[in-house]
Amino acid sequence: MDEGKMDENEWGYHGEGNKSLVVAHAQRCVVLRFLKFPPNRKKTSEEILQHLQNIVDFSKNVMKEFLGENYVHCGEVVQLPLEFVKQLCLKIQCERPESRCDKDLDTLSGYAMCLPNLTRLQTYHFAEHRPILCVEIKPKCGFIPFSSDVTHEMKHKVCRYCMHQHLKVATGKWKKISKYCPLDLYSGNKQRMHFALKSMLQEAQNNLRIFKNGELIYGCGDARSPVADWKELAHHLKPFFFPSNGLSSGSHCTKAVIRELVRVITRVLLSSPDKGRVGALRLGLQGPRVCEASPFSRSLHHQGKNTPEHSGLPKGCLLYKTLQVQMLDLLDIEGLYPLYNRVERYLEEFPEERKTLQIDGPYDEVFYQKLLDLSTEDDGTVAFALTKVQQYRVAMTAKDCSIMIALSPCLQDSRSRLAFSVSVLDLDLKPYESIPHQYKLDSKIVNYYSKTVHAKDDTVRSTRFKEREDCTLVLHKV
Repeated sequence: MDEGKMDENEWGYHGEGNKSLVVAHAQRCVVLRFLKFPPNRKKTSEEILQHLQNIVDFSKNVMKEFLGENYVHCGEVVQLPLEFVKQLCLKIQCERPESRCDKDLDTLSGYAMCLPNLTRLQTYHFAEHRPILCVEIKPKCGFIPFSSDVTHEMKHKVCRYCMHQHLKVATGKWKKISKYCPLDLYSGNKQRMHFALKSMLQEAQNNLRIFKNGELIYGCGDARSPVADWKELAHHLKPFFFPSNGLSSGSHCTKAVIRELVRVITRVLLSSPDKGRVGALRLGLQGPRVCEASPFSRSLHHQGKNTPEHSGLPKGCLLYKTLQVQMLDLLDIEGLYPLYNRVERYLEEFPEERKTLQIDGPYDEVFYQKLLDLSTEDDGTVAFALTKVQQYRVAMTAKDCSIMIALSPCLQDSRSRLAFSVSVLDLDLKPYESIPHQYKLDSKIVNYYSKTVHAKDDTVRSTRFKEREDCTLVLHKV
């Protein structure tokens, strides 16, 4: 990239999160990622450069080691002409969602990250003429806490995502509760995975977005977004998944196309292009593998069927590796919080040690090696507490990352096939300072779920079976 000849008209708004904004190049398969800040909070150019370099180092030295180099694209920090950044900021302002405009793009430092455009196939440097579809999935946490430090029994039965849905709807974040449960997606069982992906498509929230040739065609940013339109989505998908039965329109065609999309995503998620490497972590999954709140499990239970067996994920696939990193959360936030306080007390006494403890980086080989200590026997030291805190931060990063699946039709052996590439993004290490917030939020989520949803279920159950000891079983021929 020639930073001296930058033209803002060659770049377009691509999307943004809470902390950064991304623009994409019209021809080349690259994006620029800028940091965002509240209007009153300015950082020096040196601080911004260090922040961006930390993101690159963490991806390269930690996440690439855990997930494999096939999946992680680290990018590089670039310095851009300030005039270009200012003009670009003005150009894209009208495209930004209103809910995201509480923070401004950093136009003062000139620093940004240059990364590959993951909505495109990673085998090409320039935008191809053939159609490219990209599905972005945010799978969230795929296991139920197994730590003995958990005090709320509910957390051993219902996953964090399913509980959080109720609080989000109650506070107006979303209009409707999603039927998606991460444990279904991470089960490795195709039936459960299909159900999870269909549920995600029905209620996308911020867990699923679909791009066609780099343009967003499906998915929403907030509760005010329109209801999912499968018919319109099927229209976009038809060139990729034309139904084998030849139906070209109508509800049957729509269902067939969506079914084919779900089937393809499942196959890609279970694929293991990284066959030689399993990853550095070996954490055996403990605790229940089914979430009691999952509609899939409940529907089978009502039908008198058992939940399909936990098939397990292939060890080389990205979901397996992601789950292993998530499980670095060995103690749950309840067991972790006292250890965080131990580190805090130490830093209050010896503030100059913050750099030695590598809390704000550098995220190098030394930092990575310490993460591999999976012991949970507390020896009362600051070193033990710090290791668990850093593992928790990395686990939280894996719980919030996004998986990008790019698909493109290609003819091979006279048959229509799909070429694909899989990548991970949103791999910034979660801030050390966010731990107290996570502790309070966890308590809020569990308490709300216990007082409302679970209490309501108990009431319904008790009234249903009250004074009904004599029951007659009636069988209907099906």
